[in-house]
Amino acid sequence: MAETRRTKVLIIGSGPAGYTAGVYASRAMLEPILVQGIEPGGQLTTTTEVENWPGNTEIQGPDLMVNMEAHARAMGTEVIGDIITSIDFSRRPFVCQSDSGTEYVADAIILATGARAKWLGMESEEKFKGFGVSACATCDGFFYRGQEIVVVGGGNTAVEEALFLTNFASKVTVIHRRNEFRAEKILQDRLFKNPKVTVMWDHQLDEVYGTDSPLGVEGIKVRHVKTGEITDIPAKGVFIAIGHAPANELVKDVLETHMGGYVVTKPDSTETSIPGVFAAGDLTDHKYRQAVTSAGMGCMAALEAERWLAEQDIDHGKDVTEPLGYGAPVEAGH
Repeated sequence: MAETRRTKVLIIGSGPAGYTAGVYASRAMLEPILVQGIEPGGQLTTTTEVENWPGNTEIQGPDLMVNMEAHARAMGTEVIGDIITSIDFSRRPFVCQSDSGTEYVADAIILATGARAKWLGMESEEKFKGFGVSACATCDGFFYRGQEIVVVGGGNTAVEEALFLTNFASKVTVIHRRNEFRAEKILQDRLFKNPKVTVMWDHQLDEVYGTDSPLGVEGIKVRHVKTGEITDIPAKGVFIAIGHAPANELVKDVLETHMGGYVVTKPDSTETSIPGVFAAGDLTDHKYRQAVTSAGMGCMAALEAERWLAEQDIDHGKDVTEPLGYGAPVEAGH
């Protein structure tokens, strides 16, 4: 028989937002349960050096997440290695089904499922992820001071990343498969005026190559989309900038979303369109996408959940169901 776990606050996701929510919810004596999801630790577990986390001049991304998990556990958060597969928003307490078969029943939910960078899906791209191939210029651009680097993409993300990278690189080559950008004109103007930037139109990434010991990028091969001609470009860093996708599979058909699927929250708040459901971190943030801002939102979510629960006068532990009418469970792997 499947186990049922009851909690005042269920935190779904285990990046900076989730673990910070756990710390604050624990300090509020809410005895939260945190379900880690399919990628414990989130995007930072695929990053090497992190130099913009306050208090650490440099720390490895996986180490930072280990520290955050340990902090949440020490405060009293129960951290469970499971995956939530569906949430019933039609009634409260909310009922969540999981990959393990455990049913989680919660008076309030904090969604911290994050976002995932979009990748091209190439074998050589996967090989050098974290060792010259990145999807975050803000995170990793600093490591390519004086180097030649490449940005792949043609939207706002690509142009913004390329402009940012000119602060460090000696040369930035933008690879775009079309003959014009989709980015805003004002961004394009800035890019074209920058002497460090070269644009290769009508080209797509064909291969990333480099050394195996130590693992590192040395260059890329690009293919002309019309002629098929291959060009070799030396580069120490390759930034894939084709956008991010919020991990919204659990909620996209129930919660209000915008900007390509990011969950909408009330102004200056983490409250979503369903009372008792809060969202924090990259699931809601299409603009900053930084660990420190995600952590800040995790703090906000826990504080707001605490206040919301206090206002509800909920008799925790009793199976009293309140119909909400927000929709039946949505099946999704997370």
